Amino acid sequence: MGFRAESKVAKGQHLSTYQRGIVKRYYQNIDTLSLHRLSEAVSELYLCEDDRKAVRLWANVESALKKVKADPKRVAVVMTHKNVRDLAALVNELSGGK
Repeated sequence: MGFRAESKVAKGQHLSTYQRGIVKRYYQNIDTLSLHRLSEAVSELYLCEDDRKAVRLWANVESALKKVKADPKRVAVVMTHKNVRDLAALVNELSGGK
């Protein structure tokens, strides 16, 4: 079969050239991906009626905010108050909106 030892992703992290390219592009675009996740989370939080789901969504928001270049003080305020409108305004600013 066509399975080679180099394609294992265990301790040695032997990746093919194609796989290294995928990983490189992922990390080059991680801020864009995080902003996309944040905008989706804003929509889900607006519509969320389940408290347990909201807690999980806010945890996801917190981890995504760590990956983007946001003002830490502003992030702390948003995460403390857990106000969806403030989060939406922050995501809009990070996305280039005004």
